[in-house]
Amino acid sequence: MCRLGSPGCRTRAGEGPGGAEPSRNSAAPPPPRLPSACPQLPASGCALGRRTGLVSEPLPADSLPRRPQRAPSASALHAAGAEPPILWGLASVFSSRTSRKSASRAGNDSAMADGEGYRNPTEVQMSQLVLPCHTNQRGELSVGQLLKWIDTTACLSAERHAGCPCVTASMDDIYFEHTISVGQVVNIKAKVNRAFNSSMEVGIQVASEDLCSEKQWNVCKALATFVAHREITKVKLKQITPRTEEEKMEHSVAAERRRMRLVYADTIKDLLANCAIQDDLESRDCSHMVPAEKTRVESVELVLPPHANHQGNTFGGQIMAWMENVATIAASRLCRAHPTLKAIEMFHFRGPSQVGDRLVLKAIVNNAFKHSMEVGVCVEAYRQQAETHRRHINSAFMTFVVLDADDQPQLLPWIRPQPGDGERRYREASARKKIRLDRKYIVSCKQTEVPLSVPWDPSNQVYLSYNNVSSLRMLVAKDNWVLSSEINQVRLYTLEDDKFLSFHMEMVVHVDAAQAFLLLSDLRRRPEWDKHYRSVELVQQVDEDDAIYHVTSPALGGHTKPQDFVILASRRKPCDNGDPYVIALRSVTLPTHRETPEYRRGETLCSGFCFWREGDQLTKGPTTA
Repeated sequence: MCRLGSPGCRTRAGEGPGGAEPSRNSAAPPPPRLPSACPQLPASGCALGRRTGLVSEPLPADSLPRRPQRAPSASALHAAGAEPPILWGLASVFSSRTSRKSASRAGNDSAMADGEGYRNPTEVQMSQLVLPCHTNQRGELSVGQLLKWIDTTACLSAERHAGCPCVTASMDDIYFEHTISVGQVVNIKAKVNRAFNSSMEVGIQVASEDLCSEKQWNVCKALATFVAHREITKVKLKQITPRTEEEKMEHSVAAERRRMRLVYADTIKDLLANCAIQDDLESRDCSHMVPAEKTRVESVELVLPPHANHQGNTFGGQIMAWMENVATIAASRLCRAHPTLKAIEMFHFRGPSQVGDRLVLKAIVNNAFKHSMEVGVCVEAYRQQAETHRRHINSAFMTFVVLDADDQPQLLPWIRPQPGDGERRYREASARKKIRLDRKYIVSCKQTEVPLSVPWDPSNQVYLSYNNVSSLRMLVAKDNWVLSSEINQVRLYTLEDDKFLSFHMEMVVHVDAAQAFLLLSDLRRRPEWDKHYRSVELVQQVDEDDAIYHVTSPALGGHTKPQDFVILASRRKPCDNGDPYVIALRSVTLPTHRETPEYRRGETLCSGFCFWREGDQLTKGPTTA
C-alpha cells in the first residue's frame, strides 16, 4: 500500500491550467469550459485561475473539477508487475502527514511552531560589530573576515545537533549582494536543515544592520556541509524533525542538493569536456592585454593554535579567509584598483590540515571578461620544508568586479594567458562563467522570474533537473493548502500563492510504492491508463534518472487543435525512510522540437507525483473522514 499525491501542479495565473481536465462519470457535473487561450498539461490533475492584477483569483469551488483523473488501470499495473489498486482512502502527501481537516484541529501546535514560542534547537545566532581591524582599505568588512564568522556560526550549529566536533566539508556558491561598512553590525543565523548519516547541511543567512538608521540589508545566503567526527566511535546523526513551513521546505530539498554536491566535480569535468565555449581570444588586441603571469600570487601561512579548533584541525573559515586574501591581490594586479568580491563558486575541502602545517596558497587571474574576472586559488599543505609531496587541501574560483563611485562595474583590461595550462584555464573560466550564469538563473531565480520553458542545454542539465525536483518538493511542503472537494475518498486541494494557482490530489492505493514508481516514471506507459496522453516519444535519455519526452494530447476546452509538450521528467528514489518517491515534470525547449502549426504548444512549470510507503515514519499522522 502506498499513499499517492498526484500531482503537485503550478501554472501562472492567466496562462492556463497546469494539468489536463480530470475524467468524469455521468453522475458528475459537466466540466467547466476553459478559456480558449489556456494551454493544458496532460497530467492527472488541474489548476484553474483568472488573472486579477498580480494575483490569481480562484474559480468558485463548485466549478472546480470534482473527480480526479482515473488511476492506472489494473492491466497497466499488472504489466508493471504490481497488484491492482483495491482501496482508495484518505491520506496526506505532506511531510506532516496530517489531513487538512485534522490540520485545523492541530492549529495550536502550528501556532506554537510559527510563533515566537518556537525556536529551532539547532539555531545559532551571532552578531558582530564591524571594527576598523575587520575592514579593507575602503572601510568595508573584509570578505575573508565575514567567511570566518560564517564558518564559526555554522560549525556551532552543526556541533549543537551532532553533540560532537564537526569539520567543514564544503561550501556552496555564495553571492554577495551588499558590502558592510565599519560601524555596522553583522547578524548571522545558522541552523541545520537536514542530517544524513554523518554529514549535515547547515543553512546560513547573513544580514547587516545600521544601528543609527535601524536599516537592515540582506548580504548573502550560504549552504555548508559539515561532517561529525569522533576518534573512537562511528557517528550516526539523529534526524531533523522540521516543524515550520520554512523548515519543511528546506528539509525536503536538502537531499536533492546533496545529490548535486556529490556529482559536482564530475559534472564540471563533463561540461568542460563536452560543452563548446566560444571565446574571442584570437581576435583581441594583444597590445592592450595584461599577461596572466603578472597576476600570479604565492603566499605561505603557518597554521598556529589560534587558527585551529580544539582538535588541532585548521578552521575552514580561516583557510577561506587566506584564500580570499591572495585572490584579492591577484585581481588587483590586473585592474590596478581595489576589486570587490561578488561570488565564490562551490568548493570542497579535500583533506584536513593541522597546527604546524605550512599552507601554500597560489592565485592567478584565469580570465577577464567585460566587467568581471575569475581568479583561481589553490591551497596545498606540507609539514616539513624537506617534504617533496604536498597535500592538495582546496581549490576555489572567485569572481571579482571593480566598482566606480556610483557602485557601477567598470571595464576591465583583457588577460593574455600563458600557452599550455594558461590557455586551458582561460577556456575553462569561460565555461564556468556560462555554467555559473545558468546555475544562478535556474536555481536562484524566483519562480515568477523563470519562463515556463527553459532551453535545454548540456551545461544546465544538472541544475535544471535539480530545480525540477526541488520545485515540486517545496510546493508539496507548503502548509496553506485548502481542501476544495472530496469524492470517493479522493481529495483535491488548492493553493493560491503569488501569481500561481496550484493544486494536488491525494489517495491511498494497494500497490507497492516501488512498482508504482516504475510505472509512473516511464511516461511511455502513460497512454495505457491516461486518456489525455495520446502519444509519448522518448526524445533523450539524459541519464538514469532524467529523460526528455515529446507528448501529444487530444484537443480540449473547445480547441480544435491537439496539444503537444516537451517535458523533462526527473525521478528520485527516497534518500531516507521518510522521503517520498518523486516524479517531477516541467517544460523545456529543444531546437529539434519547436512549436508547429499542427499542435498548440502546452507548458508546465511544476507538476508530478510524490508518494510514500504506508507505514513509513512520516505516514503515521492522523487522518479524518
